[in-house]
Amino acid sequence: MTLAVLGTGIMGAAIVRNWRKAGHEVRVWNRTRAHAEPLAADGAVVADSAAEAVTGADPVVTMLFDAGAVADVMRAAAPGLAPGTLWLQLSTVGADGADELAGLASELGLLYVDAPVLGTRGPAEQGQLHVLASGPAEVRGRVEELAAPIAAKVSWLGAAGQGSRTKLVVNSWVVTATAAYAQSAALADALGVDLLPLIAGGALDWPYAQVKGPMMQRRDYPVAFPAEGAAKDARLVSELAASLGVDTSIVDAARGRYDEALARGLGERDLAAVYEAVRRPK
Repeated sequence: MTLAVLGTGIMGAAIVRNWRKAGHEVRVWNRTRAHAEPLAADGAVVADSAAEAVTGADPVVTMLFDAGAVADVMRAAAPGLAPGTLWLQLSTVGADGADELAGLASELGLLYVDAPVLGTRGPAEQGQLHVLASGPAEVRGRVEELAAPIAAKVSWLGAAGQGSRTKLVVNSWVVTATAAYAQSAALADALGVDLLPLIAGGALDWPYAQVKGPMMQRRDYPVAFPAEGAAKDARLVSELAASLGVDTSIVDAARGRYDEALARGLGERDLAAVYEAVRRPK
């Protein structure tokens, strides 16, 4: 079996390495070839084009920034895609994006599994992601087998599109909670109070705060989940919530702070950089 992985950023590269460790043949392609080339040292074959990467491969895996990027790349790959190929779509693309990609899969004659992942750089590198899979029941066993080297857990959620909708529920919590913690941390810092020891070990403690809080204290944001991704996901959450009649005021407020972080050139830093937009608002 040969897998083709299109998109070798932080998450894609980690996933490729774990599949290689499991003994799978993997071809990779990235829009910026330099981001894919280090994977050759792990035994992956670096392709010059998306179409070259997918030729003769099954499954094809996408791990790209958004639905538009995924659609563009899959259309570019189309000359190399065989009908009936399994398409394992791991990117966070939102509800509408997932449905649009399902339509593209039908157009291209592919078996489409919408399967965004929960987890950031660390879990990806450790093979401890949580795959939120949704798609045809007949490929469930194959998907779970494929996921074994990259994930600690696979949740099968039904028809294609449910994975992306569920991912937005989780990411709604991630982006709003991180922005809310940044607000509290900024207030504490302005008062000269150390917040983390105050909440450590009690009912108010939160493991994610113990990870992101020190970044905010140091004002140094090595990326695990980029701020530009948090801003994108906040927008997708807002759109889905509005379509369901759910109030969007909290996620919209968080989205405004992430957008401000991007405006300050922090889009490629960790989402904890939202602290900068709260600590020094314009």
